[in-house]
Amino acid sequence: MQISEALREKLTTAKRVAVLTGAGISAESGVPTFRGEDGLWKKFRPEELATIDAFMRNPELVWEWYSYRRELMSKIEPNPGHYALAEMQEIFPEFSLITQNIDGLHHKAGSENVIELHGNIQRSRCIKCNRYYQEVEITETKKVPTCECGGYIRPDVVWFGEMLPPKALETAFQLCRSCELFFSIGTSAVVQPAASLPLVAKESGAYVVEVNIERTEITSMLDEALLGKSGEVLPRIVTAMKTARG
Repeated sequence: MQISEALREKLTTAKRVAVLTGAGISAESGVPTFRGEDGLWKKFRPEELATIDAFMRNPELVWEWYSYRRELMSKIEPNPGHYALAEMQEIFPEFSLITQNIDGLHHKAGSENVIELHGNIQRSRCIKCNRYYQEVEITETKKVPTCECGGYIRPDVVWFGEMLPPKALETAFQLCRSCELFFSIGTSAVVQPAASLPLVAKESGAYVVEVNIERTEITSMLDEALLGKSGEVLPRIVTAMKTARG
């Protein structure tokens, strides 16, 4: 993989940098997918559990499933790609990280102020008053916890049929419109509205780089594509950046 002179120049001069990450970066850490469930969960389709209707119909079942998934993800560690992004945050004056992932691995790697478009599985919230709870505050895995107001506490993730958090989405688009350099990492470029973020950045004048193991539907519309695993590509970008900046 070669880093172009154009990208090296941007790594040297850019001050405002935005990054979008998708499932690809977490897959390298071994994060299980919806389709990779085992044991008793094999008989359920995600669409049968990851909805507000399913939660209201059988909250204990849905809560137990998410407790199972939380436990799995709590044992997974960030990979070099996550750590490289945390390092980039320390170098660029204005660095923004937007993710479609709910695993919290960016936080675990040291990234701050992560914009989570689909929520975070380690966080929960009340369906009635919207109070937020961290995973450590909720120890029971089978019985659905309730808030002080009496409402059920649900996982703070975006379920099928739900809108993305308006504030997070608005912030993401604003960052894309104002950045000078944009990275799209490990995304399929299919799931909207996040799939349009690289194009918005491009249309707004940013130099847009895609990092993925394969080309996507928008690759040809961007400035540069670095094919490979993000855990291998991103550390090399950081090295090139440090060299370029002296």
